[in-house]
Amino acid sequence: MDVTWVVTWGHGWMVGAVPKLRADMRADRTKASGARGHALRIALISGLVPLSLTLVQCGKAPNPAALAANSQANVPVVNQTVPKTNPRVASSDTFEDRFPAPQFRERFPSASESFLQRQMSDFSPKRAVQQQPEQAPYKVASLAPQVPYQRPARDDLTALVSMKSSAFPYFGNNPASDAPFLNISKGDRRGHRSYSGRVFWQDETYNDSRVLMHVPEHFDVRKPGVIVVFFHGNGATLERDVRDRQLVPQQITDSGANAVLLAPQMAVDAADSSAGKFWQPGGLKRFMEESASHLAQLTGDPNSARAFANMPIVIVGYSGGFLPTAWSLEVGGISDRVRGVVLLDAVYGEMDKFASWIESHRSGFFVSSYTHYTARRDRELMSMLRQKGIGVSEDMDGPLRPGSVVFVETGDGITHRDYVNRAWTQYPLKDVLVKMSATPALALTRIAATSSSAPSR
Repeated sequence: MDVTWVVTWGHGWMVGAVPKLRADMRADRTKASGARGHALRIALISGLVPLSLTLVQCGKAPNPAALAANSQANVPVVNQTVPKTNPRVASSDTFEDRFPAPQFRERFPSASESFLQRQMSDFSPKRAVQQQPEQAPYKVASLAPQVPYQRPARDDLTALVSMKSSAFPYFGNNPASDAPFLNISKGDRRGHRSYSGRVFWQDETYNDSRVLMHVPEHFDVRKPGVIVVFFHGNGATLERDVRDRQLVPQQITDSGANAVLLAPQMAVDAADSSAGKFWQPGGLKRFMEESASHLAQLTGDPNSARAFANMPIVIVGYSGGFLPTAWSLEVGGISDRVRGVVLLDAVYGEMDKFASWIESHRSGFFVSSYTHYTARRDRELMSMLRQKGIGVSEDMDGPLRPGSVVFVETGDGITHRDYVNRAWTQYPLKDVLVKMSATPALALTRIAATSSSAPSR
């Protein structure tokens, strides 16, 4: 402690002067100070020695064997010898000896060790990934003006598409009488009274503008093809009858021919053969023009619309479908695009229209297969053609060629209701397309192979 001495000098005080003290008092103070210093040094040394030992021990690099043992925690180790470490620290160890640079393997366990290696993406929220269909390989480069393209594989495409130019709704006249087609009304409802006297209401029977479109899996718009226009018969719907019972789309696919289908809904499930918009001049032309863009959209290739707009046509009329078939040939506006006509027990009238088209389109073919229901009119049509000098064949055993005119009578075991599935052979539409594909002059490519057709009856 600091001490300030104050002494008197005569009658006053002098600050800082050291009075004369006895020698024994000074000696005692010196001994006491030395003892206190010695005790302080001993206390400091006794505290620093354990601390220094601890620091030295902590400063040693971790033993590799110990690190490996830690990383293999909870894993039994057989016949493993762990070297002993010297707890004593040599005074000659340098800083680098005691604090070596850390190695990556010492700080982060490898994939073979107990800690899993993970990426940041492992902790991100998982998103559902939709499995994409396998894509066809692409050519990397080409010196040609157009890069080679491989069409990706896909399934058959079948859809019901609403079209303005389809047969119905129709608000025009009936050309047979030149009277309005919708010739009866009841309150706000309008309808059509047929020749039999039965009334069909517009909102129930003549209001479906849908068209059944079908593109087979193998179809290739870049190759010669054909559009099949199918006019169904009385009492039918597109889904129940054309698609599911008569199997028209399946027959086209099974033929292997490069063909697509258009089947407009006529009178819905009714005993009526009215042609609707196909009565009108240019009706078939407008229908085919509109369908081209829809077919292109269905196939996923907008550039194919032009190809569909110029593709040849084969018209198939079953039963009551004879009426829109005949009027499409007569006033449809694109009769030159019609490559062939197939009538399935369908010659109930309009023979003059069929005969006129056959006579003026000798590069096309005409096939009529019939039962006893239409036998009289089919024979009448054959007679008309022979009088014009047009040869007629009465079986389907031979190939179809440009100018072929074929009439095939079927036996009593063949029913009118199932005629689209079985006429002169099972699946007659398939047979026609197969025969077309076998004739190069008809310019229809056969893309996929099928089983041979059943023999003709």
